[in-house]
Amino acid sequence: MSPTLLLTVILLYFLLLGVITYFTSSDDSNSVFFKAGRNSPWYVVAFGMIGASLSGVTFISVPGWVGSTQFSYMQIVVGYFLGYLLISWILIPLYYKMNVTSVYEYLRHRFGEQSHKTGAFFFLISRLLIASFRLFLVASVVHHFILSRWGVPFEATVVVSVLFIWLYTFRSGIKTIVWTDALQTFFMLSAVIATIFILLNHLDASLADFWSGPAYEKYSKAIFYEDINDRKHWLKSLIGGMIIALAMTGLDQDNMQKNLTCKSIKEAQKNVVSLGIVLIPVNFAFLFLGAVLFLYADQMGIAVPVVDGNQKSDLLFPEIALNQGLGPWLGITFLLGLIAAAYSSADSALTSMTTSFSIDFLNIRSREEAKRKILRKRIHILFSVLLVVVIIAYKYVIHENVIHSLLQVSSYTYGPLVGLFSFGLLTRYEIRDRWVWIVAALSIGATYLLNHYSQYLLSGYQFGYEILLFNGAFTYAGLYLIRKRDGIDRK
Repeated sequence: MSPTLLLTVILLYFLLLGVITYFTSSDDSNSVFFKAGRNSPWYVVAFGMIGASLSGVTFISVPGWVGSTQFSYMQIVVGYFLGYLLISWILIPLYYKMNVTSVYEYLRHRFGEQSHKTGAFFFLISRLLIASFRLFLVASVVHHFILSRWGVPFEATVVVSVLFIWLYTFRSGIKTIVWTDALQTFFMLSAVIATIFILLNHLDASLADFWSGPAYEKYSKAIFYEDINDRKHWLKSLIGGMIIALAMTGLDQDNMQKNLTCKSIKEAQKNVVSLGIVLIPVNFAFLFLGAVLFLYADQMGIAVPVVDGNQKSDLLFPEIALNQGLGPWLGITFLLGLIAAAYSSADSALTSMTTSFSIDFLNIRSREEAKRKILRKRIHILFSVLLVVVIIAYKYVIHENVIHSLLQVSSYTYGPLVGLFSFGLLTRYEIRDRWVWIVAALSIGATYLLNHYSQYLLSGYQFGYEILLFNGAFTYAGLYLIRKRDGIDRK
């Protein structure tokens, strides 16, 4: 496809986002930037969170994962749903009762200032790395298939990508994002459904034919129960998915900030539960798309793209959509879905990092009224620059499927949050707050060693994403060791 046409589509898309921004950014106060006046309709938040939860990583990387892992990802997705139920029952009432702006304010109330900052620090590291993962994938596709043909360097592609996000979030933050995410979710889901039917049409196959045929059966195995040592074993995936949902949604400022814009606890709970339900068929659609893509590639003799000497299954979808002469509609559909999926998660990540740093580290509410807005905007710029730097660095360090890398990073960085919140909710012990950051750092180190040597220590056992549970357990145990023997929290 013509890179000029694709670039025109991208610019028109951002023009549409600009229109939404115009109508939602009349008030650029900090209260609107952080909480949207706590007046967002729950169903708009829930629909928008589909896109934010999935991201450009899911849009490309989950279909690309089908070739090596089939539909095993569905085991993790069911675990996500269980995690969302726990979030709605336990965490949503807690956050609303405490009227927090940042969810890590709970840790200050429960343990002290160092615990508060430790929790916020691990969120910032986690979200910076994950948001960068997601934008790296999209920037790679846009650069590889469009801008590189004009000699534009990858670094310039990254700068422009982040600049677009900054432009439509810097005024009203989360208020704008609630609505732009809803639009972007619509584009993403429409793109997945349209792509499936376009490709099946080119294969002269109906949906029913493909569903019942041998090609689908080749890729569609969803439950792996044969070998407990296998990373794809169903129990490990289920537990891993549940803990990942608890950590990456319930203990994550990015996702919970949207929930906290709802009018009441009940509406926020409806939002979370409905999201967990809807994500099951949505993720199945992505995996189904992956099976169609690999069937099409097999029949047409299309090889998985190779970049810097490494096969990149993440690029199979864009390779088929943009380079195989299937017409402009497939390319446009793919591109709209990709940028919608990517920016629906990246924009909220930038806003949530700004919120967390402002509240958790700078205590912006204690500053002079006249200086609060200026300080928030400077922080917003700072994190935009950090995103650019980390994304560019990824170009030189990522050599495997991006969603695998993303979940692996999450298993390490979210573990201390799981341990801190669990210890706070399940015990009444006070702790020696000044030692918390050491416990968290040692827990990550112990988790890395356990994961690295598990096959040697545990008779061939390989950890999947359930390693996050062990990371949280190490933190929990460490907090127990630094508890105050003569102190019980009676608040």
